[in-house]
Amino acid sequence: MSDSMKNILIIDDDMHIGNMLEEALRKENYGVRRAYSGTEALLVLSGEKPDLVLLDLMLPGLSGEELLPKIKGIPVIVVSARADISHKVELLLGGAVDYVTKPFSMKELLARIAVHLRGAAPVVSELVYDDITLNTDTHVAAVGGTEVKLTRTEYAILKLLLQNPSQVIAKSVILERISEDTPDCTDSSLKMHISNLRRKLREAGGKDYIEAVWGIGFKMRAN
Repeated sequence: MSDSMKNILIIDDDMHIGNMLEEALRKENYGVRRAYSGTEALLVLSGEKPDLVLLDLMLPGLSGEELLPKIKGIPVIVVSARADISHKVELLLGGAVDYVTKPFSMKELLARIAVHLRGAAPVVSELVYDDITLNTDTHVAAVGGTEVKLTRTEYAILKLLLQNPSQVIAKSVILERISEDTPDCTDSSLKMHISNLRRKLREAGGKDYIEAVWGIGFKMRAN
């Protein structure tokens, strides 16, 4: 396989659809790997990094929805028979770059693949604001190089604030957006989680990093 050849991993337990996809992709000079379950896909991904993943959702064992967050730094196109808009939106917000509904036009799918391979941008695995760094692969937070131990909920809140450092994020939006990472956070407990996060960051850096905009929500304090 040449270095310039783009490699695609098909994760689908439907043999007929998988064979059809593989044949079409090979005709377009893509390298192809196959996985027939979520568990097998993780095994493949632990040893190699394809340029793009085609992901079915109805997989034996680990479902596509469970597998998607585990695929880091690779564009994922979901190929699924599920057509409801809310589900599509949820998966696109959860990391997929595109969603193609079965049955699909092979010509359209190939065009979407070409677009995402051509425009694939490197995934930023580290968020930085002031002297705070947050690695979204390892979930390690640090202030001025000193590691800060965060709970799962505190990590999800900090990640959201660092992704939108100049915006005021409403409390309702925080609850909605972090629910994928931490479903146990409630309206009544959010204030406590943010208070603990602010305290930990302040103890490590000697100043306040998160600003409360009373009656609205929270934002990162301006440098």
